[in-house]
Amino acid sequence: MARRFLTVEDLRRLLERGAAGEILVEEGTIVTPQALEEAQRSGIAIRSGVAARYVEPAPDRGPDAESAQRTLPHLPEPVDEAMGHGIVVTAVGKNRPGVLAEITGALAHVQANVLDISQKMIEGYFHMIVTVELPPGAPFGEVKQHLECLGGPDDYVVRVMHERVFRFMHRI
Repeated sequence: MARRFLTVEDLRRLLERGAAGEILVEEGTIVTPQALEEAQRSGIAIRSGVAARYVEPAPDRGPDAESAQRTLPHLPEPVDEAMGHGIVVTAVGKNRPGVLAEITGALAHVQANVLDISQKMIEGYFHMIVTVELPPGAPFGEVKQHLECLGGPDDYVVRVMHERVFRFMHRI
């Protein structure tokens, strides 16, 4: 079954055509976060199937998909929040004093354990990769949001990825 997507551009086209109040999407449709935000700003409710609101479909690809769990036994077991888990943090941007301190300080704030750091400098710009172990019970979403708020478009950008996703994307 092919997945359908509803993007912010799709939503804007529907609004231009006079859609109002609510939009019903087929079950299995993926609505982008930007489309959800635009719908909320516009006062449009997005529903999927018979649900009162949009329900994100289960993943059909990636390390968390059911098929991957059966066909890729070499991947680590699914994450158990009580055991702690690994993340990969990347940062890219203009170099200046204090960048590493800001990132590691934010990691210390969530009581993360830095396992490895790699950093390269090229003509005043840096690229850093940090592998980190989060403590048991640390909510990945909150840690990701906390770290990705660092820097800025004119300074540096931080991205956080769950280790399982990183390994799945970079497998040979």
